[in-house]
Amino acid sequence: MSQTSPSPAPADDEIDLGRLFGLLIDHKWWIILVTALFAIGGVVYALLATPVYRADALVQVEQKAGLSNPLEDVRTMLGEEPKADAELGILRSRMVLGQAVERAGLELVVTPQRFPMVGDFLVRRGMERPSFAEHSVWAGEAVNVANLQMPASLQGKPFTLTAGEGGRYALSLDGESLGEGEVGKDESFLDGQVQLRVADIQAPAGARFTLAKRSKLAAINDLRGRFSVSQQGKESGLLDLTLNDTDPAQARRTLDAISEIYLTQNIQRQSAEAEKSLEFLEEQAPRVREQLREAENSLNSYRSQRDSVDLSIETQSILQRMVDLEKQINELEFAETELQRRFTTSHPQYEALLEKKAQLQREREQLEARVDDLPETQQQILRMSRDVEVNQEVYVQLLNKIQEMRITRAGTVGNVRILDEAVVQPTPVEPKKKLIVVLATLLGGMLSVGGVLVYGLLRRGVEAPKQLEALGLPVYATVPLSEEQAKLSGALTPSGRRHKKAGLRDLLALRSPTDLSIEALRGLRTSLHFAMLDTVDNRLMITGPSPAVGKSFISANLAAVCAQAGQRVLVIDGDMRKGHVHHAFGGDSEGGLSELLAGQIELEGAIRGTDVPGLDYIARGTAPPNPSELLMQESFTRLMDELSARYDLVIIDTPPVLAVTDAAIIGKQVGTSLMVARFGMNPPQEVEVARERLENSGVILKGAILNAMERKAATSYGYYGYYNYAYK
Repeated sequence: MSQTSPSPAPADDEIDLGRLFGLLIDHKWWIILVTALFAIGGVVYALLATPVYRADALVQVEQKAGLSNPLEDVRTMLGEEPKADAELGILRSRMVLGQAVERAGLELVVTPQRFPMVGDFLVRRGMERPSFAEHSVWAGEAVNVANLQMPASLQGKPFTLTAGEGGRYALSLDGESLGEGEVGKDESFLDGQVQLRVADIQAPAGARFTLAKRSKLAAINDLRGRFSVSQQGKESGLLDLTLNDTDPAQARRTLDAISEIYLTQNIQRQSAEAEKSLEFLEEQAPRVREQLREAENSLNSYRSQRDSVDLSIETQSILQRMVDLEKQINELEFAETELQRRFTTSHPQYEALLEKKAQLQREREQLEARVDDLPETQQQILRMSRDVEVNQEVYVQLLNKIQEMRITRAGTVGNVRILDEAVVQPTPVEPKKKLIVVLATLLGGMLSVGGVLVYGLLRRGVEAPKQLEALGLPVYATVPLSEEQAKLSGALTPSGRRHKKAGLRDLLALRSPTDLSIEALRGLRTSLHFAMLDTVDNRLMITGPSPAVGKSFISANLAAVCAQAGQRVLVIDGDMRKGHVHHAFGGDSEGGLSELLAGQIELEGAIRGTDVPGLDYIARGTAPPNPSELLMQESFTRLMDELSARYDLVIIDTPPVLAVTDAAIIGKQVGTSLMVARFGMNPPQEVEVARERLENSGVILKGAILNAMERKAATSYGYYGYYNYAYK
């Protein structure tokens, strides 16, 4: 069979999209499971979450009230109208919301103690008290607290009210009983610090409720967080009021209270403004009346002295124009007095008024200049006539404004009206069940996919022979993962699941000689035949960078297939700490290499036969305190020489290179050394470090074996392929 050479492996710092896509396919069931769990969690949360209802109302803010304040006319003249933003701020102010808190009783929080987790859900479904319920509150059960007063030091603390028999109840704080009370009566607790009146209890004995009195500020802040107001369009004057609450009835009552309080304060504000303006006008009336009388007396006296001088037509025209100017200037002075109480001189509205007033005064000065050109008598008569007419106009205007203001004060209705009273929408606005389920599903999918990708990026174990060859290690065999061996070693349960507590318990070469992994070892046998032709001895060391890479499996089964080919083979368990080669042959660890090197037994007593003709083994022996020192003794060298003379092939299974130094010591005694790397477990960097450690000790690796190779999508879609076929 021929095959196309796979493309070169990418560098370690590159991202192989094909491999990542394959990882997702390999873990598809895990991704589906996590996503399904999140979706189920979203459904459960959407069902159990307390629904939040929304009440809405509509309020109109008119630009002017029906009977406006006469002094407000200056705003139109100066081109400025009240802004709706101020009304939005008033609606969200503590003045309005604080009164709503008091009217709706939001400082008092009564919470029924429900059945854990699903209590609220069952109550919403109308489930009444079951027989096993003792202290929880169920559908149709409630308590009506008419009054709860306490000092600020106790505000926010949860009091527990427990319903009793015969209209009585018990009150406790932090598990300590404060006493009992009777429904419909004012009761006191904690030496009179707590005043409580329970109007009614609709619950059987044992039902518990939590009572808490919040501070007014805390209640206002909570209400403000659930209340919103916005304007329809731009400068429409229509304000949408909305309030969210888990109790729809309370949401409607509270929003109605906010609307009514806003309307009331608007009327009071308009009435107070009219009252202040009326006071100012009534203060000015006597002074203007006195000025008018003085002007009339002066004019009459002068006419008597000059024998009743008449004005010419031109002078009368100038007089009329001057009177008009004085009238406008007086109106601006009234407005200026009003603005002084509300704004500083730098305010744009105040500056516009002063500019208009200065313009009129300049026109008056021009007319005064024309008057100076008239005869002396005409000048005097004109000025006196002007004073009389101006004061008369001002006085008449003042009386009219006083009358209008009195009417305004009596009929003030404000410029706010409630178009739509509060109504609770039948469908909850929260939770958004479909959205929650969708988001939970997406979150589960993203987390599971992200977890798989992160796992794949962080755990970059060897997955292809090319990765080992890139380190300068020829790959002598690629041994596929054997399901049969997993069953023999106990790594695979009857249900097909794997677990970590498994070991080498049998010899696969005998139990399943046609297994793909055994066929791969037969290929390794052939490769080693040629690789060991130029070596100085017939000894082969099988080692690995870390534990659990399959060294013992490779050693035992390679020895078996070599023995089946007619060779005399000996397997030595060189891992005197945790070796388990003896498990493959059904023997014990005692009486092995450690006792042999320590001189406690003879060689013949250490060598054990197996069911495979031509195959013997030496177990690890009893774990000694100094394995490395035993291997460094001259007796180990003599043992290797003697065994090489007896057998065609001596295979030594050693401990991990990166764990202890035993492999480096044994490697000095053998002519051929192979490194076993496990698929997906040992990163290339780890193999490289293990090789360098051996080379630093003078041990040169002949090559590597890639063990437990699996056919996965990550390898199929990646930069390399995995080719292994059964041929029977």
